[in-house]
Amino acid sequence: MKYVTIICLFFQVLSFTAFGQAYKYHTVAPEENVYRIALKYNLSTEDIYKYNPDAKNGVQVGTKLVIPIQGDAASPSESATNSADAVTFRTHQVEKKETLYSLSKQYDVSIDDIKRYNKQLYSKELQHGETIQIPVFAKREPGIAQPKPNVSSPAQTGKTREHIILPKETKYGIARKYGMTVKELEDLNPMVDVLQPGIMLKVGTAVLNEPVIITDTAFQFYEVQPQETMFGLTRRFQIDQDSLVALNPALKDGLKYGMVLKVPTKDSSGRELEDVEMPVTETSEIKRMDLSNNLKDFSTKNLVLMLPYNLSKVRNDSVSNSVKVLQDDRVMRISLDFHSGVIMAIERAKELGVSTNIKVFDTQQQASRVISIVQSNNFDNVDAVIGPLLQATSEEAASRLLREKIPVVSPISNRELKAIPNLYQARPSDEMLRDAMIEYLRINAQGKNVIIVADGSSTGVKTRLMNALPNARTVNPGANNVTESTLAAALVKGRENWVILESESMGLLSSATSALNRLARNNNITLFTTNKNNSFENDVVSNAHLGRLKFHFPSEYKEFDETVKDDFIEAYKAKYNVIPNKYTVRGYDLTLDVLLRLAAMGSLEKSVEANIITEYVENKFLYRANPNGGFYNDAVYIMHYNEDLTLSIAK
Repeated sequence: MKYVTIICLFFQVLSFTAFGQAYKYHTVAPEENVYRIALKYNLSTEDIYKYNPDAKNGVQVGTKLVIPIQGDAASPSESATNSADAVTFRTHQVEKKETLYSLSKQYDVSIDDIKRYNKQLYSKELQHGETIQIPVFAKREPGIAQPKPNVSSPAQTGKTREHIILPKETKYGIARKYGMTVKELEDLNPMVDVLQPGIMLKVGTAVLNEPVIITDTAFQFYEVQPQETMFGLTRRFQIDQDSLVALNPALKDGLKYGMVLKVPTKDSSGRELEDVEMPVTETSEIKRMDLSNNLKDFSTKNLVLMLPYNLSKVRNDSVSNSVKVLQDDRVMRISLDFHSGVIMAIERAKELGVSTNIKVFDTQQQASRVISIVQSNNFDNVDAVIGPLLQATSEEAASRLLREKIPVVSPISNRELKAIPNLYQARPSDEMLRDAMIEYLRINAQGKNVIIVADGSSTGVKTRLMNALPNARTVNPGANNVTESTLAAALVKGRENWVILESESMGLLSSATSALNRLARNNNITLFTTNKNNSFENDVVSNAHLGRLKFHFPSEYKEFDETVKDDFIEAYKAKYNVIPNKYTVRGYDLTLDVLLRLAAMGSLEKSVEANIITEYVENKFLYRANPNGGFYNDAVYIMHYNEDLTLSIAK
């Protein structure tokens, strides 16, 4: 058992009595187990575990256990079992920072009594805003405060247990272990100012995971908040995901609210990171909402559209010049396509009763131009800015409009943007897409024969996949190639074979998909990737092969189904005589979402607090608050090819 030597030395050196309770230690003999030892001392097994938490993993011959003597109070489990049935209940809505321990003190009931009548608390944390039932027992008088026992009185041990301080433990780590706040721990132990190994503290009875012990000033504690993601934590602490998992092996089983993580205090350049506050994040269930049915504010909305039209390149007196510029300038084409979608969204919002005043500016792909636009124009009544398209200009616009608190919505940048409080990244970044795909695989790969094929340039994602899928097999391809026999050796007949292909090499993608296509004649194979890069779009990679392999990939958008009638698609075809491309649809979806969020919720920030997810023709939006400032869209699709090369959303 970990730390057993320290505990034994502590009891050998001191003849110790704490809180009126004496102890001895017992050396485990051959054929003894916890149950037999408990019988020997007229204790319950829970009494043994109370003072020896590691014994839950079993005891070995020669192990020394701490044994309470001289009539210790009943264990928490016995207290719960022997307690009278509740006569009635009182309803309690959980407030911020309340814990099971604080509620047990407030209502003079044990933590186990609260859990007994709120079964969900056996498997999950207490949630802010949650309504629970507090039992009121016949032997207790509800509404009358009970006298607080003396801190050294054994009468309080029904709701507390003892904890022997280990080297390097901190108040925060100990409090976290027992589901308490530091203040609650200090209130229970008013005479203990400085923690010293071997001192016995009174603590709560709800034991959580073992505490994290920080032994290096380069690291600090951080408690995971509700709805936080691995991506957000890596950005907050400027650390890559592999390093974060290496520091916290428990993350291999997934990120969970309430986990205490070991995180760096300095960034990669040695600068001190800002002190980490423990924010209280409101939790609520994600609500899928059609905002068009929830409009409340029908005042005219004021939008600013900033796009790099690059109109300075076009000569008004030359049609041929305009055509050539359009052919050569991809950014201009994207801007015009996006703009046409914006106009259609404004028209649609007007049909719903929401009018819009819009001002349009040409950023010319220059941050200096953005500065000039902001300085030369009045933004006082602007409800939101959509654009600019590119990372640098979006960040510049947000920075310049931060003082006015005007939201700036970056529409298509997939790069990680700076954490600016008024900046909304409407397109999930490539890292978010990868995170979503890995999580999908982790949840759904049980019972499948998983095979990871990754080249040398994909070692980072390969490591992450192996952490998420520890039972996966790996195939190491040769130079831009993998043979059919190599892949065949990893397949299992009669089972679903999930092959994850990670590479940007067209040679490897081509050889792997061709070989898997042939092997799929006699095997059940589904193909996946965490990054559908441009190499998958090359002609050397057969779409027919991808279709037969039910190719799965993460995407920030879904392609609209041309076989299903859609009002926007029909209206656009009637107006322009063409089918809209993804930039046009994105301009429509994003602008309509912004206008409807303003009309339904009053502001974009309030819509984030409401935790709503919206979906339109091809895009969906679920904005999350970035812990360092700003917001990002966390809504990702997992798409898959059908054999007829149509696309569907994975179930």
